[in-house]
Formats: sequence, C-alpha cells, structure tokens
Amino acid sequence: MKTIYSPKHKLHATDSVIYDGVPFITEEIPARAELILEAIQSAEIGPVLPPKDFGMDPILEVHDAGYLHYLQTAYLKQQELFDTDEPVIPHTFAVSRRARKPNSFLGLRGYYSFGTGTPILAGTWEAAYWAAQTALTAASIVLDGEHACYALCRPPGHHAAADLYDGSCFLNNAAIAANHLLKAAPKVAILDIDYHHGNGTQEIFYSNPDVLFCSLHGHPDEDYPYFWGMPDETGDGDGTGHNLNYPMSRGAQDKEYLLALGQALQKIAQFQPGYLVVSAGFDLIEGDPIGGFKISVEGLALISSKIASLRIPTVIVQEGGYKMEELGSLAATFLLKFLPGK
Repeated sequence: MKTIYSPKHKLHATDSVIYDGVPFITEEIPARAELILEAIQSAEIGPVLPPKDFGMDPILEVHDAGYLHYLQTAYLKQQELFDTDEPVIPHTFAVSRRARKPNSFLGLRGYYSFGTGTPILAGTWEAAYWAAQTALTAASIVLDGEHACYALCRPPGHHAAADLYDGSCFLNNAAIAANHLLKAAPKVAILDIDYHHGNGTQEIFYSNPDVLFCSLHGHPDEDYPYFWGMPDETGDGDGTGHNLNYPMSRGAQDKEYLLALGQALQKIAQFQPGYLVVSAGFDLIEGDPIGGFKISVEGLALISSKIASLRIPTVIVQEGGYKMEELGSLAATFLLKFLPGK
C-alpha cells in the first residue's frame, strides 16, 4: 500500500511557538508525522510517495473562498498590523454563526475560529495546503485502481468546517478527498474513528445525501469539541439519515467500541458506497494524553481488520494521535490490515 507524505508539514512548526513571551504548548507537533513515517517504513507497508498538486479548485469545492483567503493571509496581516512574529490566535469569537461577518482582520480572527488552541504560523497555510494535496493524491491513487492508500496528513483536518477552524485543523483533508471521490462514484462513506468528533466533516456534508458520515467518538458532554456529536444529529434536508454519531463515555473499552463500530459498518455496507474514507485518529488508544478511551492495541487491530473486511476501496487519512512513544507502531498496526492477504 502506498503512503503519501510531504515534508512541507514541518512548516507548521508548532513545537517552537512563543506567545506572549512563553512557550505555546500543543500536542500537535511535527514529530508526530515523522514518527509515523519512520514506523511504516520499518514495517515495509509500501512505497512512500510525494503528493501531486491538484491546485486550489478541489479545496474551493469544500471550503469558503473568504475563509481560504483569510488562512492564506492572516499571518502576514497580523505582522503588518502589530509588527510581531507571534502566531495568530483569536481573543473574541462570533458566538453564533448568525452573527454578522466583520470586515476587519481583528474581527475575522474570531469569526473563522472556535478556539484558541490552533495557532496560525508563518508556514501554516503551506503545510495545510500540502496536507490537502496529500489526501487528494491518495484519493486519486484509489480512483486509479489501488484498493487502499494512506494519506499521512499534517495538519489534521476533521475539525475544519467550510469556514471554521480549530482542533489543530485548517483544511478538512478527509472531506476534500471524499468530495474528489464523488466525481467517480455516486456515493461515498466517511468513517471517523478519531477520539474526538469530526464536527467539520459533519457540517460539510450535513445536507448531502451522497455522503454517509459515521463518527465514533468521546461523548460531547465530556470532551472536545463539545458542541457537536450527539445521536440526534442525523442530517438535514436531503441529507437526513446520512449523518450517524456514536458517542461513548470516557473509559470505553474494546467491547463497547467494537459494538458501536459494528453498527456503523453495517450502515456503511447498506449504503453501498463506491469508496470509503477513514479519518484515522489514534488518540482512541488507552493512555493517549488527550483521549479518554481505553482501547487496546489488540482492539485497534480488530477495528482495522473489521473496516478492511468491508472490501471497499479506501482512502485512509491521518487525523489525531498523541501517544508519542507508540504512535508510529499504532499507525503500522492499523495499516497492516489493509495489505493484501492480511
């Protein structure tokens, strides 16, 4: 199985951020992708290839043009206004999406974001752009006939909506890949196994009957992103019934998770999609510093095996996962089940 990877992710250098004179601490750092890359090479998963450049059009099909312009220009705009190299971090927020869209940069900082934990740095846009191209390249490889392809994306993407970012996500790589796959198939399914709900992906496809979105995640009463992810969020308009959430309480173990996964996989099989996109977050594993489940390594292997058993052409898109000492081996464990004969 091919892996798509770009070193451009290192331009989003979140491991060296200073804000208000002190280090800005985040779990989402460049070493994550490097540890995964090293592990899949050691496990001989398959060749590692650079992404192709599909340009802005596939991104514009998913994200608002004004939002993209903001992401591209925010860091330089802040430099011009304040003569500072500090990251762009909002302080006030449009608490209702019915609020008016401001014209000023200071207002836009809180209009397009819903949190303070996702800094925009000098290289953020380029890193996010190439993460999207990584997902698009993986999708194109599956469209060309490969059964599965892994997009080693960083920054991750599933918290990014059409015009909203946070949770370390700027462009929704999985949604961009799924939308690209829809050009060749009438229906696509997305399965999000990251510990945190894929609120951005949900919002993007909430009214779209051609996409089935299933998310298994920590309960929004207990964990980020808090405002989305309940079972009664089933879609809107023509998309009603095509959004399925499976929230679980903190401490959920293999048995409970696999039961919910079985329900989601049954729905996906009934939907009969031409392609499957998996938002693969490994923060579901026991001991992840920002996760809350107690899924074992053996449980993760079972999760992967059951998803692979659908035998649907699959694009695997990297999302979260922050247990650094195991992250690479977790990715390899998951990916191995998609290899022929496994």
